[in-house]
Amino acid sequence: MSSVQDTVFDIIARESGIDRARITPEATLKDLEIQSLDAVQIIFEIEDHFKITMPDRDPNFDTESVKGLVEAVEKLVAEKPAQS
Repeated sequence: MSSVQDTVFDIIARESGIDRARITPEATLKDLEIQSLDAVQIIFEIEDHFKITMPDRDPNFDTESVKGLVEAVEKLVAEKPAQS
C-alpha cells in the first residue's frame, strides 16, 4: 500500500467517522455511506494535506471511488513542481 493511499484512507476515516478497516480501494464514497458534505470536506483535507487542487468535474479523474481518489492524488502529486 502506498503512503498516498495510507494517508487518503486516514483522511477518509477521520473526516467521515468510518472505521478505517471498512475502507478499501474498491469502495465508493456512496458504498461507505459518506454524505456529500463529508465528501467535500474529505477532498478539502486531501488538497490541504498534499498541497494540490483536485479537479472539479474532470472526466479524467474518478473522485467517486476510493481507488480513483488515490490515483488522482498520486497523479497530481507526481505532476507538482519540485519545491526548491
